[in-house]
Amino acid sequence: MKSFYENQKFIVGGVSYPFRSHIQEAVGQRVMVEAHYHTYIEILYCLSGSFSIFLDGKGDTFYKGDMVVINSMEVHYIRALSEGNNKYIVIRFDPELLYTTTQTIFEAKYVLPFTMLHATHQKIFRHHEISATFLPQLLNEILVEDAQKKYGFELAVRTHIGRIFLWILRTWNEQGLDLNLCYAFNQETIERLQKVFDHVENHYDRVITIDEMAQLSNMSYSYFSRFFKSAMQRNFSDYVNHVRVSKAENLLATTDFSITDVALSVGFSTSSYFIQQFKHYKNMTPRQFRANFKSLVDRYE
Repeated sequence: MKSFYENQKFIVGGVSYPFRSHIQEAVGQRVMVEAHYHTYIEILYCLSGSFSIFLDGKGDTFYKGDMVVINSMEVHYIRALSEGNNKYIVIRFDPELLYTTTQTIFEAKYVLPFTMLHATHQKIFRHHEISATFLPQLLNEILVEDAQKKYGFELAVRTHIGRIFLWILRTWNEQGLDLNLCYAFNQETIERLQKVFDHVENHYDRVITIDEMAQLSNMSYSYFSRFFKSAMQRNFSDYVNHVRVSKAENLLATTDFSITDVALSVGFSTSSYFIQQFKHYKNMTPRQFRANFKSLVDRYE
């Protein structure tokens, strides 16, 4: 199965936007999107038919009136199941839409759950959960605003997305997700963390030390360790392993690399340590993850 990393820019008429929406539809059973992943966050809202989806390491099904949230860098594959018309709204946007350099809809701490993989988060919100809320109306309004592009449509779309994600965050919080990080996320903190995130993103396949990151951040070893732990509620080594496991998840779904080759490709020194860490984050082994994905794809081909 050929799969890919999608790094699409949302450019219309030569202008770059931080969001994009459209209708995805097909008649009869077929693959809607091959396995892929991307940096932007994606919302799907089913208008008709039914679909199988591989998401967060496992298969599921969504139907008319259901909403799906796909995190940044999360591998997903979608196939239409109904013989009739299968259709859903797609809304894609950069995580930065939720926090800019000015006063924003969300502080950075609220965006983190959408840019880091958490297997326990609810990703599919069923019709009976959202039909009586404002979500269906806002999802349709985003599609209309983006299509018509009337004066101020950018503000309208940003505001609608903000309301949708506030609802999701509150729902997750009610389910036990703790968003009360103790560190104040001011602009300086965001900029320092961004340097670290960018460095790990570009060099996860080699050794990355705390000394190296402390120098990059103009901090001492001990101060950087405390700063990162306080800001992220996890130590730096844990964060790096999390990123590597996320990258490995992509390779397991999109390549035929051996487990050892996957481990080495994402920066783990041994396959045994890789398997241990993968199981820690995903609650399954790399081989089980790959088998789950292949089983879902083969079921409908």
